[in-house]
Amino acid sequence: MTRQQIISELKKYFDIRELVCPHTYNRFGQNSWQFLETEILHVLLVLRIDILKTPLTINDYHKGGSHSHRGLRCNICQLVKDKTAKGEIYLSAHVNGAGLDLIPKGMTAEQARKKIESFKSLLPYPVRLEKNVSWVHIDIYDYCNNNQVNYF
Repeated sequence: MTRQQIISELKKYFDIRELVCPHTYNRFGQNSWQFLETEILHVLLVLRIDILKTPLTINDYHKGGSHSHRGLRCNICQLVKDKTAKGEIYLSAHVNGAGLDLIPKGMTAEQARKKIESFKSLLPYPVRLEKNVSWVHIDIYDYCNNNQVNYF
């Protein structure tokens, strides 16, 4: 699939505000798609349609925005600012448009991780999953070890 086709399909399931921080959306609106890597968008589409097959919540902007930094995080998002102010390097996939935190409807994060692992052959790119958290963090940082799924 081309990037255009992937985004067109994703728009059936996600508003861009669900995938980027409010700062980015407020500045760039619908053009915010440009900041998300094609690979993570393709992975998200496969998760939604082929693997998890359930609605996925990333940023819940329409519910009051209590969780609004689970997708792309810009340089003025508080977490990023705090790390920078402390002189700490912060190379999270979230700031590079390569990672998302999501909550799948009807299953726990651990159930979702197991399902992703079970259907890893459907993933279009290698991914990383974060262990031992109550959400599913997925990104496309590749350890180049020939594993389709890596945990950190």
